[in-house]
Amino acid sequence: MQKLVECVPNISEGRDRGIIDAVTAVIGEVEGARLLDVDPGADTNRTVITFIGPPEAVAEAAFRVVRRAAELIDMGRHHGAHPRHGATDVCPFVPVRGVTMEECAELARQVGKRIGDELKIPVYLYESAASRPERRNLADVRKGEYEALPRKLGTAEWAPDFGPNAWNEHTARTGATNVSARGFLVAYNVNLNTRDKGLASQVALDIKEAGRARRDDKGEIVKDAAGQSVLEPGPYRLPACKAVGWFIPGYDRAQVSINLVNTDVTKPHQAFEACAASAADRGVRATGSELVGLVPEGDLLAAGRYYLRRAGQSAGVPRRHLVETAIQSLGLRELGPFDPAEKIIEYQAGLVDGPLVSMTNRAFVDELSTDSPAPGGGSVAALCAAQGAALAAMVANLTVGKKKYAASWERMKDLAEEAQDLKDIFLAAIDDDTAAFNAVMAAFGLPKGTPAEAAARDAAVAAATLRATLVPLSVLERAPAALALEGEVAERGNENSLSDAGVAALTLMAGAEGAYYNVLINLAALRGLPAAAGAGADIETLRARATAAQAASEQAAAAVRTAVRRRLEA
Repeated sequence: MQKLVECVPNISEGRDRGIIDAVTAVIGEVEGARLLDVDPGADTNRTVITFIGPPEAVAEAAFRVVRRAAELIDMGRHHGAHPRHGATDVCPFVPVRGVTMEECAELARQVGKRIGDELKIPVYLYESAASRPERRNLADVRKGEYEALPRKLGTAEWAPDFGPNAWNEHTARTGATNVSARGFLVAYNVNLNTRDKGLASQVALDIKEAGRARRDDKGEIVKDAAGQSVLEPGPYRLPACKAVGWFIPGYDRAQVSINLVNTDVTKPHQAFEACAASAADRGVRATGSELVGLVPEGDLLAAGRYYLRRAGQSAGVPRRHLVETAIQSLGLRELGPFDPAEKIIEYQAGLVDGPLVSMTNRAFVDELSTDSPAPGGGSVAALCAAQGAALAAMVANLTVGKKKYAASWERMKDLAEEAQDLKDIFLAAIDDDTAAFNAVMAAFGLPKGTPAEAAARDAAVAAATLRATLVPLSVLERAPAALALEGEVAERGNENSLSDAGVAALTLMAGAEGAYYNVLINLAALRGLPAAAGAGADIETLRARATAAQAASEQAAAAVRTAVRRRLEA
């Protein structure tokens, strides 16, 4: 599995397209780095750049972005609505696949040191790369923004982690760059039907995690013993949420500008609803919203499910339907186009559907019919299982809303969601199975001319064969749960779709048995490999798991068949 890191540098230029293009062009010069998104803002005078790739490629591209921005942007002449510290204001590294947060933190430290040493730019580390607790929060590091640097640089308290601790002609031009490792941060703005920045700021204070300054009976801000303002949570406080209010002339409206620093904790739709509630308290409305940069698919899926469930509808629908529901419900097209293919991280990076799943039915079956050994039976077994799960979701959705089955609606809604999740897992296995087979063939092609090469080849073959066993086993072990869903729709689902429930069970059983055959043939291959044990292959345990899952699948399929025939033949 290729290691992938995302980098999201924000440069302090959002108006001059020539400068923006020149800065982003350097990413394409680095092999392996792939530019995903460039999102400029004229009023903020800031551009959010997103690219992805292996750690080494991303590190090199990030350095080149910072270098080019420093050459072209003069911070002494910069003005914009967004807080900023330098020509490249922030440069965060985000783990995407096969990379830990600590590895990204080390990457941030390496790049930060290089920026300081080679470009002579002050560098502050924050978030998971922070060198000290008080610098973890970006707002604390950037306090006073670029204008505060003349009095901060040169002091021990504000000595940068890397680069010069001095305000001079060079640092006056470049400012400081803040480098970090963090999780996905979603930059999200909620639109209000007012031009009043003050109202937007009040909404921001209501929702931000830090809260607002406490005031006494006289309206004075309460201070603690150290002279710092005492903060208290607002009525709609959201954890992992930073927010400010601003007015954007280009939109002729005020916005609540939000950074969701951990969307596992607070998601965009929760921020939108909190803003809407706070705005309503003040007699204004949240009319829509804007995503700056890219967003994880899961955040929009969660929004789609939320709004469908709130409307009493089934959320057990395909991902693209959930995404479209989210787009419409959050008003993401209010200020301009919103294309999921361009705005969702996984879609941009090609991390959702593999090449086989993306094919048309004709293209897949044609490819299957050639003399190439892959795709083969394992991929077809996974496809059968996916089709069975899809039919279960269909029957459940055809049951919801029919008065005759009102007692089953809530369970059918849940069942449809469960079936959709299984469908997507089975679909992923279509490509995973073929990739695993191709890895086995590649391992057999490794050199074996010396004892060391032969040992390395044996180990690679064993590891690849084990992976080729585990993919169909994952399909097989999920089949009983999928067939149990089929049993429920056969017993309690819309009787007009009984034949569909029956076909669902048949295709799922075909998928299960096909996966079982693939597990057995790969276990036989593993048994003959001397390096199998070293690869972690416990052949007898794997066989026992496969046998148990196959028996459970047969039992569940028989029960569905009986239920379908009983109701159809009545």
